[in-house]
Amino acid sequence: MGDLFTIQHLLLILLIVVLVFGTKKLRNIGADLGGAVKSFKEGMAGNGATEGKGEEKKPLEEKTVATNVEVKSQEKTHS
Repeated sequence: MGDLFTIQHLLLILLIVVLVFGTKKLRNIGADLGGAVKSFKEGMAGNGATEGKGEEKKPLEEKTVATNVEVKSQEKTHS
């Protein structure tokens, strides 16, 4: 048997993935993954990384309530 990871095998796997998921979904996955990595790096850098960006530091409860209100208002507009 030859090598499992030759360039032909990798290209064939890439082609199958693109056919199954489509380019739009792969682009969205890439953007989400990039955002997650960026957030993780900022979190690991500590609190100093988020200061100065104009973001207010709110308690977790306030953020959760605001998010729930936004979701409920969006659900009402779609119904």
